[in-house]
Amino acid sequence: MLKDLALQLPPLRRLYDSRKSLQMAYDLAQVEKATYQAELAAAKKEAVAARSPFWHYSSTFDAVDAMHRYAAHDLEPMPGHLTNFLGVRINPKFFPGILQDRAGEVEGIPIPANWHADVAEWGAALRAVDLSRDTFTMIELGCGWGCWMNNTGVAARRVSRKVHLIGAEGDEGHIGFAEESLATNGFSPEQIELHHGIAAAQSGIALFPRQSLAGEKWGLEPVFGATESQEREAVESGSHEALPMVPISRLAANYRRIDLLHIDIQGGEADLVDGCLPILNEKIAYMLIGTHSKQIEGRLYETLLGAGWRLEMERAAILGLIDGKPLISVDGVQGWRNPALSPD
Repeated sequence: MLKDLALQLPPLRRLYDSRKSLQMAYDLAQVEKATYQAELAAAKKEAVAARSPFWHYSSTFDAVDAMHRYAAHDLEPMPGHLTNFLGVRINPKFFPGILQDRAGEVEGIPIPANWHADVAEWGAALRAVDLSRDTFTMIELGCGWGCWMNNTGVAARRVSRKVHLIGAEGDEGHIGFAEESLATNGFSPEQIELHHGIAAAQSGIALFPRQSLAGEKWGLEPVFGATESQEREAVESGSHEALPMVPISRLAANYRRIDLLHIDIQGGEADLVDGCLPILNEKIAYMLIGTHSKQIEGRLYETLLGAGWRLEMERAAILGLIDGKPLISVDGVQGWRNPALSPD
């Protein structure tokens, strides 16, 4: 071959070897560049996550460890649904403005947060599963699509608990979402109780806003204490629906122990806890509360610490200052353990 003969000449051989060395050096530099860019992107992502306010929680247990322990492995995507790290299937129609393009995805572990919850809330919910016994019974007030009924129910089922899931919700369309999602995630009618009503300390009637499209708005607030004329006007106009107020004592009546009470009722948390303290002390082993103001957080401290409850998780409500006034952008999280039912 002419090439082989040419390479026998020392000058050409040196030139050939030099070009070959340069090509190898160039290829190595490209690999190093790609590695550096990947490491830089990962470092930037980690730095952004480290600055997240969702890391600013205090707890008496390892919330991240709980999330890893309950994470499902080898999850398969489900057509038409988003699958979260626990294996819970979620129809994107529940949140059309957030999940419309995520059907068929499988989410990783949401640390420090995802589209609807953060480490503090995930950790406290799973802590209640950890503290449960052979049976896991939970109540979700303001259950929406059955978010925490599904998430804690699936987690409890994975560790062989018998599951009972109870929800109360004011929006009729969201009750339909909860029925659908619980069936999708494998819960039988015998495991589920859904109440179309407003969680409260006492019986009565409350007004709840109507919406034409379920899932369009979340966080709608009930109206308590309306006069007869106000109630009649609201119902006749179609703006509100008159619903029964459902006491926690009624929701818990058939059970000796409730392993988790999840409360997210758009600002009524402290009033509800104050009004229900005897039944909470008697039957509720763990409470996970979404807080909607600093005042509510302080009132819960006063009431529950005074009653002997132990605060195991706290991430304060995240707020901004608008015209010198606090405006909550993300609800706070408090996880409370009842030592009378879940001793150390």
